[in-house]
Amino acid sequence: MKRLLITTGDHDGIGTEVSAKALAALGPQKGFQFVVFRSPQTPPQHLKWLDKKFKRLTLEAGEPWPKEMSNRVLLDVVSDEAPARWVEQAARLCLKKNAHGIVTAPLSKTGIAAAGLKDRGHTEIFQRLCGLKDVYMAFWGRHFKLVLLTDHRPLMSVAKALTPKRIRGGLAMAKRLRQLAKSKLPIALVGLNPHAGESGLLGTEERLFKPFLRGKDVQGPMVPDAAFLPTQWKKFSVYVCPYHDQGLIPFKLVHGFDEGVHLTLGLPFVRTSVDHGTAKELFGLNRAKHGSMREAIELAIELIEGKT
Repeated sequence: MKRLLITTGDHDGIGTEVSAKALAALGPQKGFQFVVFRSPQTPPQHLKWLDKKFKRLTLEAGEPWPKEMSNRVLLDVVSDEAPARWVEQAARLCLKKNAHGIVTAPLSKTGIAAAGLKDRGHTEIFQRLCGLKDVYMAFWGRHFKLVLLTDHRPLMSVAKALTPKRIRGGLAMAKRLRQLAKSKLPIALVGLNPHAGESGLLGTEERLFKPFLRGKDVQGPMVPDAAFLPTQWKKFSVYVCPYHDQGLIPFKLVHGFDEGVHLTLGLPFVRTSVDHGTAKELFGLNRAKHGSMREAIELAIELIEGKT
């Protein structure tokens, strides 16, 4: 029996709604026990959804967990701590081998700052706790998959961050993602500048990519504004993008907010997440779509079991 931890994010966002809906839709999973971290302010309706499929065992933060596990018993950890602290707790549990993976609901940057942390997002929290510098944000979608060479940083600092080591690591992660997707198609390395630099007329950063182009295996640099056309999706296994919005804008436009999964590559445990934000304007309205969270849970299970 393996434990999969789910942190529900900002208490006034849609995290508990999409988590409860996704778990209710999936029901108990063979070989897995779910653990949900949530706020005392969770709307009662969200708990009712969980209670339809699971025997919910509510625990206060810090209370010992039962040693015996069942896939039908959902551990419901209620905590007054800031949601960012739940993420820390979940990561430490995985590092101590007391859990096997984490699925995260949306957590705002302001919420992380309010918790007294200097991290910019989930990825940076995991980096700090695991003592790692080189982890990569990746996105798994039905139409295409991608790896980001840089994470949450100002646009003006992206070029400086594109070191040979970072590019090499990103391509290694892309090959891992390609393996997980069971694909043999080439990897697309997307250019940084408009027209991929236009042979140096619009920027010279693309010269950094040339040593990493490997014939049919790694192709590029791709022109950014044409790389994600539908005609290209079936030509490549994974896109490697220099910066956050370059990959996330097309990914979210194509996959929307009801499908697609964010995962962190390079960690010593599985971590997946939704590909959308907190959507606080939808809190308590029962209008949030849970497709992305369901896919995030399913992918985490498959990765832990080694099926994907």
